[in-house]
Amino acid sequence: MREEVRVLDRAQVRRCAARLDPVAVTEDILRRHARGQVMLPAEGYMAWNNSEGAYSRSIAMLGALTGPDPVYGIKLINAAVSNPSKGIERAGGMSILFDPETARPCFLAEAGYLSALRTSAYTVASLRHLGPETFDAVSVIGCGALARAHLELIARYFPGVSRAHVFDVDPSRAELFREWATTHVPSVAVDTELSARSCAAASQVVITLTVSNEPYADHDWFRPGTFIAHVSLDDLREDVFAEAERLYVDDPELIAENPRRILGRLLQEGAIVPADGGITGSLGEVLTGKVSAARPTGGVVVSNPFGMSILDVGMVDAVRRTAEAEDIGTRIDLLGVAGETR
Repeated sequence: MREEVRVLDRAQVRRCAARLDPVAVTEDILRRHARGQVMLPAEGYMAWNNSEGAYSRSIAMLGALTGPDPVYGIKLINAAVSNPSKGIERAGGMSILFDPETARPCFLAEAGYLSALRTSAYTVASLRHLGPETFDAVSVIGCGALARAHLELIARYFPGVSRAHVFDVDPSRAELFREWATTHVPSVAVDTELSARSCAAASQVVITLTVSNEPYADHDWFRPGTFIAHVSLDDLREDVFAEAERLYVDDPELIAENPRRILGRLLQEGAIVPADGGITGSLGEVLTGKVSAARPTGGVVVSNPFGMSILDVGMVDAVRRTAEAEDIGTRIDLLGVAGETR
């Protein structure tokens, strides 16, 4: 008797993901979400301080795509803010798919790269439908692994972008990002900015990718006609949400259930009221035509995705299909014998 799991390390995950259109995969999942063809349980969350006193956490994110050919799985993604000082990425983990019939694990993949890929794919999808009609530059606040994933996808899907303005509280990290981009994304020139405010004002597409837990950016930081991808969730102050032309999210309930993040707190306090136009709608509703898309004109349009497990599950399943078709990965029998690595 065998209980086989196919396991992919990061290099194998990247090899499979290179065959995909990650934005198309993401948009398909968002449409299924808008149509109610998903299961999206509350995430498990545990936080502690490590021996250095650094904030550390573990998040377990279960999710499923239902209907014909269902997909069930979980992403376990852990992080410590002290990791970059050790030369490792802040976050890492694994994604696991379950056999729909037996419920046993059947596929396991390194999650750090795919988590960054699905996050940046969501940003690109939102830009396609909600961003400025034309733009040739972006501003990126925070220069870690997510920034790299975003710049790679933006260069791929928006070839007209020729410049990126970047800022990080650690100037050396911003400089390392600039050097990395010279080799890996040569079509985009990177300018390091002296402050988060100057970075935000440098273009009409602003992407926040920080680990801040204290909002710092005011509405007057941003140029008229700016699209803000509020990916890291604790960068914008209340006035940005209150004065935004439109506010789009991925799942209003997930956001409202989490007061640790500023928009969740504002919703719980009643400072932002969805029924009164505080939240325009979800990106999935835009993609299905239920909610109209609006690009920034004289103010700002904000995209505030909380981060849904189904995006990870769906992306990992797309990788699984490629891995199985090309026999990529290590096949492990949980009851005994390891298979071949390719």
